[in-house]
Amino acid sequence: MQTDITPIINEVENFIKGKDTQVKLALAAFLSGGHILIEDLPGVGKTSLAKVFARVLGLEYARIQFTSDMLPSDILGINYFDTRNASFEFRPGPVFSQFLLADEINRATPKTQSALLEAMEEHQVSIDGKTMPLPQPFFVMATKNPLEDVGTFELPNSQLDRFMISFALGYPHKEAEKAILSDTSTLDLDDVKAMESDIIIQAKEKVKGVHLSDAILEYMQELLYFTRHSALYEYGLSTRGAIALSKMARAWAFIEQRDFVIPSDIAFVLPYIIGHRLHPLKQKLSASEIADEILSHLHPDA
Repeated sequence: MQTDITPIINEVENFIKGKDTQVKLALAAFLSGGHILIEDLPGVGKTSLAKVFARVLGLEYARIQFTSDMLPSDILGINYFDTRNASFEFRPGPVFSQFLLADEINRATPKTQSALLEAMEEHQVSIDGKTMPLPQPFFVMATKNPLEDVGTFELPNSQLDRFMISFALGYPHKEAEKAILSDTSTLDLDDVKAMESDIIIQAKEKVKGVHLSDAILEYMQELLYFTRHSALYEYGLSTRGAIALSKMARAWAFIEQRDFVIPSDIAFVLPYIIGHRLHPLKQKLSASEIADEILSHLHPDA
C-alpha cells in the first residue's frame, strides 16, 4: 500500500506511552469515519490521548466537560439578540469543531446527551428549525467513568450505537510507566508534530478501497445472524453495528499494510465493536469473552 501512516502512529506514541493498540484503534476509527467511547479510570491519559491525536492529525480541537446542569445549547450553540444590529445572531457551540472531546459524557442528562445524536450520525445540527453542517472531518472521542454512579446517567442504546468502537486505556505496562515517571516535563502540544493533510486524506481514501471478498462478507453475515438469533444477548448487532464492523475491519487491514480483509482482522476488531452493544442475558462477560463466544460458533472459509 502506498500511503505510509507509520509517522502518525509513531508521533502519537512518542507522547502516549505503552498504548500501541489503543492508538492504532483510534486511528482506524478516525480513518473509517467513526467515533470512539473510552470507559476507564480517571488519570490514565484519556484527555492526553485526545489532545495529542488532534494535534498530530492537524484538526481543530474542542473539549466539553459534561455536567448535570449542562443544556443542549451549551453543546450546539445559541441564537442571541444582538442589540447593536437589532437582529438575532448565532453563536456556535463547541460541537462546531473537527475533533470534539466529550469528557465524562454520562454526567449530563439524557436530554443533553441526545444533542450529539444528529451531529455524530449526520455531521450536522438542527437549531431553531435551521440545519447547519459541521466542519469536516468531524470526530468525537467521548470518555465515561465506570466507577461514578452518583450523579451520572447511563447512555441509552441509541447513543451507544453511534460510537463505532469502545475500549479502555488501562494502566501502562512497567517500562512505559517508568518512562512516564522519569519525565518530569508536562505535555507541551507545541512539541507535537502535525502531519500533512494530504497524508490523512489519502489514508481515508485507501481505507475505503480495502477489499472485502464474498467469503468475508458471508463470514460477517454469519456472525451477525448468530448475535441476533442465538438468544444469548438482549439485542443482536444492529445494521449500524454491522457497518461499523465492516469499516473497522477495512481500516485495521490498512493499518496492517494490506489492501484486503482477512478473518483475523474481524476477530481482532470484534471486541471493540460489541463491547458497548451486546449485553449477555445469563451471565456477565467481558467484550473479549463475548467475542470468543461468537467466533467459536463460526467457521471462516476466507
